[in-house]
Amino acid sequence: MKKSIKERLAVLSDAAKYDASCASSGTTKRNSSASGGLGSTEGSGICHAYAPDGRCISLLKILLTNFCIYDCAYCINRSSSNVERARFTVEEVVWLTLEFYRRNYIEGLFLSSGIIRSSDHTMEELVRVARELRVTHGFRGYIHLKSIPEASARLVEEAGLYADRLSINIELPTDSGIGQFAPEKHPINIRKSMADIRLKIEEAGEPTLQTKRVRKFAPAGQSTQMIVGADGANDTTILNTSARLYGSYGLRRVYYSAFSPIPDSSKNLPLIKPPLMREHRLYQADWLYRFYGFDIDEIASTQKDGMLDLDIDPKLAWALANRQQFPVDVNKADRETLLRVPGFGTKTVKSILSSRRFRQLRLEDIARFGVSLKKVKAFVVAGGWTPGKLTERPDLRDMFAPQPEQLSLL
Repeated sequence: MKKSIKERLAVLSDAAKYDASCASSGTTKRNSSASGGLGSTEGSGICHAYAPDGRCISLLKILLTNFCIYDCAYCINRSSSNVERARFTVEEVVWLTLEFYRRNYIEGLFLSSGIIRSSDHTMEELVRVARELRVTHGFRGYIHLKSIPEASARLVEEAGLYADRLSINIELPTDSGIGQFAPEKHPINIRKSMADIRLKIEEAGEPTLQTKRVRKFAPAGQSTQMIVGADGANDTTILNTSARLYGSYGLRRVYYSAFSPIPDSSKNLPLIKPPLMREHRLYQADWLYRFYGFDIDEIASTQKDGMLDLDIDPKLAWALANRQQFPVDVNKADRETLLRVPGFGTKTVKSILSSRRFRQLRLEDIARFGVSLKKVKAFVVAGGWTPGKLTERPDLRDMFAPQPEQLSLL
């Protein structure tokens, strides 16, 4: 019996939840009030939903279909999986997007798909959705399309003209892992597609000789996602892979998605999912690498097994392992040194640098910037404050680690 559109929406929105790379940041500003059409990428009137793990979701996030010709062991939508299947037409996705937007449920569309028939056929369907929204309906909202690695360059180029962001999932952190769990996919083709998108983004950023105008091609850039915990890769391997991806392909974000056990899975896959805190620590370490001046080796050197400490954040772990570099004088240290103080974010450091030009900062002044004094007291010197022997205390880590809890037996 043919499923209703509501039933298919339930299936295909649930199937899309495994893809974490759905942030809508970094795009250009568009607003229909000035140029006509429908929607915008900015402003109010957006109803946000929050996933159980805290992610803010304001996009219609669906698959075009969860049918797939590939049989990736870690994927619930693999061809051999015994899951309920469904499929939307291009026209139905367009209608859903417009209706959800008119009701203020969303600010845009995140569209992915299983591979049906071929990579080119699937990519052509995705591009048709974006083209219909932009050209036929004048949609000015955010569009994120999943790019299919094996699709033709012509289709990917057209996708970039309509979509704000393109993304290609790297799937797993190592080529050997992909070879073991997704042998039909080829890491070299995934990387080639990423490189092609980067070149097109860079080319579009150059003004043309005739018009001197900059063209738009995926203005929010490209991103990717790695599954964490499906193979044996440790956190150091994952972070090194991320660093190479950022450096080689100019990615805006690498998303980390904790592996979720699936029905009838391969015996080579873990039976339980990794702790969600591992995913969180990877995001924190990723942030240290991108915005705080840390090298991956510095972040990873705090643990001998190549895994991040789940009890304390990576910056605090690094500070505890490098106590000889503390305490830091908040009234004299440069920006790069201040960014390494546990509890100091980029905004806090900016406030410190700005405020200390006019007066000597005391510990209570630092607290006014929203900083937890419990976290920073052992690592800073301020007006009227010095930590003394606190920085060297052997039990300093215990002051920050969560207290042990009695687990329930039921």
